[in-house]
Amino acid sequence: MSDSSDKSDKSSSPIRNLRGTVSRTSGMEILGTLKLANVLHQSLQSIAYVLGALTAGGGTIGFVKTGSIPSIAAGLTVGLLYSLGGYRIQGRQPWGVELALLASVVLGGSSIPRAIRLGKPVPTLLSVLSVFGLVTFGNEFRKTL
Repeated sequence: MSDSSDKSDKSSSPIRNLRGTVSRTSGMEILGTLKLANVLHQSLQSIAYVLGALTAGGGTIGFVKTGSIPSIAAGLTVGLLYSLGGYRIQGRQPWGVELALLASVVLGGSSIPRAIRLGKPVPTLLSVLSVFGLVTFGNEFRKTL
């Protein structure tokens, strides 16, 4: 029995956990954690790009259909914030998640009151997108605190 425990001790490396104590973790556990972190990182960037495209595209369509300048201005601004956040997340640069979270706050701040007041489909859909962004990027931001 002691022979197998010696092998596991040799293949594991010391890792400090959040409390500062050293625990033994195998290389496969570390590799699995890194793969999961990479998948989450890629999904955050994809979500930011998709939300950016949806909001910018929606603002453009709103302008084409109704001639609404506030629609295209807001859509392109929020879409730019989401896209810039996605770009920074992709490059592992600081403030990517925060920019995407800011875009969600701006979108929600403008669309949720209109959705409640008017009950029309477009503000309601924008509200759903903003709440999704708030939850997604808010949870990721909370992890950094």
